[in-house]
Amino acid sequence: MTHSARLANTYFGEWELYVVTDSPDVADWPAHEFKDSAAITTLAERIKTLAALGYEPVPGAEWEWQELANGVMDSVELLAALDVRPAGTGDAA
Repeated sequence: MTHSARLANTYFGEWELYVVTDSPDVADWPAHEFKDSAAITTLAERIKTLAALGYEPVPGAEWEWQELANGVMDSVELLAALDVRPAGTGDAA
């Protein structure tokens, strides 16, 4: 079963990585906040964080980026998505 991992910048300039699961309650989604980090996380940091959350990239998956105008002080929100699966459910990614 695949899910979508999302990386988004917050209104405070920090980054959050979360996995969209089948749970209708967003509070149940596995998540990690990169505190005190205005710089975008590296690929290695994202993969390590996904592993800590119990997920791994689907083989061949790549991060897809979007810019979303949110209207707050004319800022732009960045959102990246990657297809993931529970760790250990297939061949190594």
